[in-house]
Amino acid sequence: MRQATTTRGHTLSAQGHLPRRLTQLYAGLALYGASSALLVEAGLGLEPWNVLHQGLAERTGLTIGVVSIIVGAAVLLLWIPLRQRPGLGTVSNVFVVGVAMDGTLALVPAAQALTVRIPLLLAGILLNGAATGLYIAARFGPGPRDGLMTGLHRRTGRSIRLMRTAVEVAVVVTGFALGGTIGVGTLLYAVSIGPLAQLFLRLFALPSASDGSTVVAAGQPRRAILRR
Repeated sequence: MRQATTTRGHTLSAQGHLPRRLTQLYAGLALYGASSALLVEAGLGLEPWNVLHQGLAERTGLTIGVVSIIVGAAVLLLWIPLRQRPGLGTVSNVFVVGVAMDGTLALVPAAQALTVRIPLLLAGILLNGAATGLYIAARFGPGPRDGLMTGLHRRTGRSIRLMRTAVEVAVVVTGFALGGTIGVGTLLYAVSIGPLAQLFLRLFALPSASDGSTVVAAGQPRRAILRR
C-alpha cells in the first residue's frame, strides 16, 4: 500500500493517528456491511456487486454475506496478474463486510410494508456513504473490487470511469440473471453514492501534521469512487 501522502509531514500524521485510522477502518467496514443489509431488507434494489452476491446466494443456498466473502477473495486473486498490492484494509474488507452483513440480516426483522422499506432504503444508502468515507479516509488500501478496476485502468490505459462502468454493468446483468434484485434503489444508489462518499470522505479525513487542516486520502485515483 502506498503512503497516504507524498509529504513527510502527512506521512507522520498518518502514523501518529494509527489508533484512529484502525477505528475508522473497522467501523467503516462493519457499517458498510450493515448498510448493505438494510438495502437487502428494503428489497427495492441493491448496489451492483450485491446484486451479484444475492443472485449467487439464491443459486447456491449460501448466505449473501458468505457469498460476498467468497467473491471478494476471488476478486483479490485477480490482483496478482494486475500487479496490485493489497493493504490491511483490502484484506479486512473481504471478511468484515460479509460478516457484518449476515449479522445485521439476522437481527433486523423482515420488512413488508412500503412505509418501512423506503426508510430502510434511504438509511442504507446514507449509511453506506458514511461507511465509504470512514474506511477510505483511514488510508489502508482500497477494497478488492475497487482495486480490480484501478488495476484494469493501469493495465489497459482505459479510463477508470469506463472500467468501472464496464465491470459494474457486467456484474449487475449477471446478478440479475441469477435472481438478484435491481430496482429504484439500484438507480438511487448509483446517482447518490458518489456525492455522499465525497462528503463523508472530507468529514472523516485525518488532520495534517503541518497545519491542522484535513487531507483527502491520496495514492488512489481521485476519479474512482472507492466502494467495495
